This record gives sequence, structure tokens and C-alpha cells, in this order.
Amino acid sequence: MTDARPSEYYAEEKKMLAGEFYFGNDPNLRQLRMEARHKVKALAETRDDPERFSESIKSLLGTVVDDQVIIESPVYFDYGKNTHVGKCFYMNAMCTILDCARVDIGDYVMFGPNVQVYTAEHPIDPASRLEGLEFARPIKIGNNVWVGGSSTILAGVTIGDDVTIAAGSVVTKDVPDKVVVAGVPARIVKRL
Repeated sequence: MTDARPSEYYAEEKKMLAGEFYFGNDPNLRQLRMEARHKVKALAETRDDPERFSESIKSLLGTVVDDQVIIESPVYFDYGKNTHVGKCFYMNAMCTILDCARVDIGDYVMFGPNVQVYTAEHPIDPASRLEGLEFARPIKIGNNVWVGGSSTILAGVTIGDDVTIAAGSVVTKDVPDKVVVAGVPARIVKRL
């Protein structure tokens, strides 16, 4: 089955994924967000059936490396398909991933409850905000990372391997390998 929609239909999505300003209220983007909500609902409904649950996760996310991914409900994804997870990913309840740009999550990563991952950003200029413009920058989380509950990871951040992010931290800058970060904004408190 071919898609008969004109290429202009996807223009805002292409801008979004390229990190350019895009119109967040674009009909195509609204439709994609609605599809993600339906997939999140299916995820919650299949939780007690391991095979269907695994298929629901694969349907929601862009890439799933293995069947050892666990996502506790309720959760929220803007699109889902822009999130790519490695082996043995665990996401506790009440987490949010605004995946307007690509989110890469490595192997053996665990999210505590209420972790927030925001690729979306909004212009500082009030006139641009009134126009409905926004932009997004990708986030990359390395292997063997623990993200403590109620932590927030902001757009454009890369987190290295073997990192612990203390509960309640706000990660605004890149984090190197083998450290513990904590605070608002998060700072290195220990080297491993």
C-alpha cells in the first residue's frame, strides 16, 4: 500500500527531525502524537501478556534490541518512534519522553519513576512562541546508566557510560563516562 499524501504533508516532521524550527500544531504531527497515545494505551492493556506486551513495545518504539525491555504504566511519549532503546532497558512509571528529536538509550539503562526526557525546546522570543514554532535536539544516553526518580534530561545532552544520575537532578550539559551527577543543574559529585 503506497501513501498517497503529498510530500508537503511530511514537511514539518522533516524539519523537526533535522533540528529546524517547525510548527508543533501541524496536522501530520498531531496525528503522529495521537498514534503514539494509542500505542501507549495498548502497552498498558497488554502488560499481563508477555508476548503481546513485547509486541506493543516494539510497535511504540523506533528500535528495540531485545525482549528484555520493561516499561511500567502510565508513561508518555510524544511520538515513540523517535526513541531507540538497547538491551535490558527499564522505565518505571510516570516517565515522559518528548521525542521530537531522536532519543538513543543504551544497554542496561534504568529510569526511576517520573524521569523526564525533553528533546523539545521553545524559542525565547515571545513572538516566535506565539507563532507556534518550536525546535528539538537529540539526546543520547550511554550504557549502564541509572537515572534516579524525578530527574530531568534536557535537549541536546549526551550522557556517557557507567553514569548514575541522582534523584531529582536536572541534566543540562553533557555528562562524561563513569561519574555520579546530582543537583539542579546536575554537577559531577563523584568519579568512579
